[in-house]
Amino acid sequence: MSDKEPIASVLERESQSTIADWLFMVKAEPDIITVQLTAQERCAHLPQMFVDLVTRLRNPLPLGTRAMMSDAAHDHGMLRRLQGYTPAMIVEESRMLQVSIFRTLQLHLDELDSRVVLEDVMIIADEVDSQLAQAMSSYMFEANIDGEQIEA
Repeated sequence: MSDKEPIASVLERESQSTIADWLFMVKAEPDIITVQLTAQERCAHLPQMFVDLVTRLRNPLPLGTRAMMSDAAHDHGMLRRLQGYTPAMIVEESRMLQVSIFRTLQLHLDELDSRVVLEDVMIIADEVDSQLAQAMSSYMFEANIDGEQIEA
């Protein structure tokens, strides 16, 4: 029996430190930080994102299939639009989230089962991208209803 830990367990345990790393990166990004939000407002969507991510890792779908629908991702897109984010800002935040997640995995690499790391990294990327797509769909839908012109 392996004494290595599943990636899902590491991400579940380290979600708060990963979110803190993400927030540090976001606060250093001049284009995103122009939208004035509290740390709580900026990070509000992330706890559920980690729940969804851990669930997906523990119950994998074939890569490339439609990931589970996330009400939180849908709500996140609508909220970011109301907060004044551009689509590019949302994409940049998502990119930074993947970097933060992968940094966390790098820090705990010796604890992980190397036989499944690559597959789990693909699942993480697929889930984060799926949630980004869902957030952007709701953002664009609401903007279209309101007749807004979308800027990058």
